[in-house]
Amino acid sequence: QSPRHRFTVVADVAVVSMHDRWGVPVKIRPATANDFAAIWPIFEDIVSRGDTYAYPRATTRAEAERLWITIPRVTFVAEEAGVIVVTFFLKTNQDGPGDHVCNCGYMVAAAARGKGVASALCTHSQEIARELGYVAMQFNFVAATNTGAVRLWQKLGFEIVGTLPGAFRHPAQGYVDAFVMYKWLGDDCACAVPGRLDGDPERLQPR
Repeated sequence: QSPRHRFTVVADVAVVSMHDRWGVPVKIRPATANDFAAIWPIFEDIVSRGDTYAYPRATTRAEAERLWITIPRVTFVAEEAGVIVVTFFLKTNQDGPGDHVCNCGYMVAAAARGKGVASALCTHSQEIARELGYVAMQFNFVAATNTGAVRLWQKLGFEIVGTLPGAFRHPAQGYVDAFVMYKWLGDDCACAVPGRLDGDPERLQPR
């Protein structure tokens, strides 16, 4: 069963009302600086395991806030009964001629996994990306061992466009491959293959 969600545009950002697979109401909204107190335990739990994100396992709270709140263009949270259980950021992947492509990161609290909320957030982040003028989304460094995420991204239309042999140092499995995953979000593309842009750069500039 897929999550039921509804998009509405409010003050140039999308706010989502939905229910998870168990019928629990979920609200996805823009994050505020005050939300980081609730984001931090999710961040710390995931990053300290060292098996998905390429952040130091001992990343401090201050550095985590800079990475998740300060640097990104936007950050969102998902709440169940007023409790933040999922979060994502969206930022420009490269400057200059690459600034039409965005990058996202997602984190789900342990209690919220398997409910379909991550899928809804990825769908939501693509809508936000389009609203902000991006025409593609790229995940730069997906550990091949993170099979759940790889399957989900592929289900949502992302393709593996590059493999970095042994680039991710997994704490239990050692050197494993990392994937570059990519999805074109625009209506048209003069690309011969995913990731190769041959269109008019002026036409594709973010708003």
